[in-house]
Amino acid sequence: MTSQPSEGGVREIRDDDLITAWGLFHEALSATGPVLLRGIDPCGKDMSGPWFEVLIRLQRSPDHRLPMSQLAREVSLSSGGFTKLADRLERHGYLVRQSCPSDRRVTYAALTPEGLELAEQARSKHIALLREHVLGTLGAEGLRQFARQARMLRDHSREQAAD
Repeated sequence: MTSQPSEGGVREIRDDDLITAWGLFHEALSATGPVLLRGIDPCGKDMSGPWFEVLIRLQRSPDHRLPMSQLAREVSLSSGGFTKLADRLERHGYLVRQSCPSDRRVTYAALTPEGLELAEQARSKHIALLREHVLGTLGAEGLRQFARQARMLRDHSREQAAD
């Protein structure tokens, strides 16, 4: 139960408190994630995993497409894991692969009209669940604080990974 010196004026936190806080964050994500996808999956267990995140990222991207390698990175999948997921999405008619005309090494994942429709339906259900289970629990200011803190952690981690 040692404490590390504080940095940047932040009061000292016991090591056990730090470990507990991080563990609670992971537990909250693990417990909340399935609740936020309840009733969204149109294909049952065949579409388990980060399929929703893929569809939403594509739905929110210009021309509803992104390079497959970028998309795999953004949803934290290996290239092999993402390829398997893309195969399933393609088999269900939600995604197509498109070659990049200017760089043969790049392949895009793009939503089909059916994929865009599914993404929009799933997004609407997901928003309702987020409003109920996240906003309803944290409140507006709690949600803003959570988003600021998550962004700080993400950006700091990306900076460290780039070094």
